[in-house]
Amino acid sequence: MGGDFAPKEAILGSIEALKLYPEIHIVLFGDEAKITPEIKNYSDRISVVASSDDIGMSEHPVKAILSKQTSSIAMGFGYLKKNLIDGFLSAGNTGAMLVGSIGTVKAIDGVARPCITSLIPRENKNPGLLLDVGANADVKPEHMVQFAQLGSIYYQTIYGSEANVGLLNIGEEEEKGNVLTKTTHKLLKKCEQINFVGNVEGRNIFNEDADVIVCDGFTGNAIIKVCEGMFYRLAKRGVKDDFLDKFNFKHYGGSAILGINSPVIVGHGISKSSTFVKMIELTKTTFEEKMVEKIQLAFQESEEQNTTV
Repeated sequence: MGGDFAPKEAILGSIEALKLYPEIHIVLFGDEAKITPEIKNYSDRISVVASSDDIGMSEHPVKAILSKQTSSIAMGFGYLKKNLIDGFLSAGNTGAMLVGSIGTVKAIDGVARPCITSLIPRENKNPGLLLDVGANADVKPEHMVQFAQLGSIYYQTIYGSEANVGLLNIGEEEEKGNVLTKTTHKLLKKCEQINFVGNVEGRNIFNEDADVIVCDGFTGNAIIKVCEGMFYRLAKRGVKDDFLDKFNFKHYGGSAILGINSPVIVGHGISKSSTFVKMIELTKTTFEEKMVEKIQLAFQESEEQNTTV
């Protein structure tokens, strides 16, 4: 029931996804009276769980999750916690999705700050990965190192190749930046779990030098919103370009919340059916490629190494 076009576009996207992926079963949480008539031809592959409430986009995430236990988001996380579903996605309130993730399925042992990712278009390669993009406005250097580890595992899981990791900074030189980035740079150089390639300036985030770019959530969120605003402004002016079109979020579907114990994908509030298909595809890939298990193992091994030392 989340998003500007709920539940219609979520239903249409679900039906399209069923045609592409005959092996999946979809569970929809929401208004049963609105959903059931639309899926009558797919009732064997779509289940409906009735929810009597929904969380608005402007509601306070913590208060909403606690007070609206019969909302589609809260009930979805309940099913995820009980392993009744393998992954959960929504185009609803991002804050509520983050709170639900941390409060219900919990952070992976060893992960101090789960984070949100965003794909960055690049001309000649797979999209790059920027994180964090809004979950953690204030961070410590050790959190940034964990973002780098999480991003590396995610990139390799989705694209099948090792990631070069860069640190977003105001200059390429090692000594540039503020206290946070200078300290983070030193820690990233020592981190054996990643392939660190150094600082990346803002003008170079669309280059192929770094596949994963790490920053604090405040900076990351500002970057993706600037990119989004520029895309829509140029699109309204009639500018057409293949690379510019890669900034249209509909091609990517959603963003993964990394560092929690189950696959959770957050979509844009204005998602249409084609975007929901991409979100379902990403959730499916995340589950089948065992990304959560890979992160759990990596942080377990890292913890054991630290204990041994």
